[in-house]
Amino acid sequence: MCDLGKLDTLVRGQICETYLLLGNEAVARGALEGGASVATAYTGTPSSEIADAIALMAREASIYMEYSTNEMVALEVAAGASISGARAICSMKMVGLNVASDALMTLVYTGVRGGLVVISADDPDCFGSQNEQDNRYYALLANVPCLEPSNPQEAKDMLLSALRLSEEFELPVMLRLVSAIRKG
Repeated sequence: MCDLGKLDTLVRGQICETYLLLGNEAVARGALEGGASVATAYTGTPSSEIADAIALMAREASIYMEYSTNEMVALEVAAGASISGARAICSMKMVGLNVASDALMTLVYTGVRGGLVVISADDPDCFGSQNEQDNRYYALLANVPCLEPSNPQEAKDMLLSALRLSEEFELPVMLRLVSAIRKG
């Protein structure tokens, strides 16, 4: 879980300043910088810290944060916000995309208006999960862009890019994080 000492950095840190954040915390900071107003999650390792960090700063940053009952509900709430023009992110662990896949496939042909980023925290080598799953194949199946950062800075920057791409192409965009990125 993101410690309370980082709240100040996450919410009040200046753009173009250097801060030491874990990859998942950097994604939360990217959501703030990118103007996301809705964040949803079905929390679970290895994605938990994204929602935890956003939950810490949600009130002060005016972000609606919801821990949903499952991954499909999380994606549908974020999609509803995006369809109405708000920027939204939805985070889940890799096997959660199996649960949310019907909603993801539907969003591809209905489209979105505000940026919508689906964050898949994949776990190669099963460091904290029950199995391995590579969700780049879901991105291929859905025909949506999949961005893969190689460090925490890229994770934050690519979240910003994903929001812009989503709005430009009116499609959800996947941000795939792996263990080495999330832990910094």
